[in-house]
Amino acid sequence: YMRNVSLAPEENVALIKIDEKGEKYGIVWGLVNGGRPTSELPTHLAAHELKKKMTDGKNRIIYHAHPTNLIALTFVLPLNDKEFTRELWEMATEDPVIFPEGIGVVPWMVPGGKEIADASVKLMEKYRVIVWAHHGLFVCGDDFDEAFGLMDTVEKASEICVKVLSMGGKKQTIPREGFIQLAKDFHIDLNTDLLD
Repeated sequence: YMRNVSLAPEENVALIKIDEKGEKYGIVWGLVNGGRPTSELPTHLAAHELKKKMTDGKNRIIYHAHPTNLIALTFVLPLNDKEFTRELWEMATEDPVIFPEGIGVVPWMVPGGKEIADASVKLMEKYRVIVWAHHGLFVCGDDFDEAFGLMDTVEKASEICVKVLSMGGKKQTIPREGFIQLAKDFHIDLNTDLLD
């Protein structure tokens, strides 16, 4: 339980080291009473492997969280990259600036296995944010502040979207041309494939 992390971190948190072959891990610190790393470890490791190959040390933080509003949206928004991204981009002008490549969506799968890790890594080739339907999200950042800030921005957009939907839905929104102008003015490489 997350509450126990602050009460006894050495029992509920771990630093692990992967062996030279990348096949086994050893606990360097923590989990003193026989605990095990998270079931999402395969996805974390696969994401680290991908980002190490792709980015020369950037995006080295892989952060997984279970944000309430984002999870709620996976029950009502279409579970595809284009529509999910567009909904969240429309919630605040900062959103396409913070995650201009968009959001990848993994349909519901049992967490903790190779299938969901493979699906996640495939999407991480294009996106720094991926959503696991009905579960949570993974984000990538160059440091913890960037990764946490990215998660927080996505959750804030999700909270606004939940409120908008609860008020009967959008009556107006940012037009396609507005996103194009925003990308130009902020010098961002906006994934315009998600706008069409």
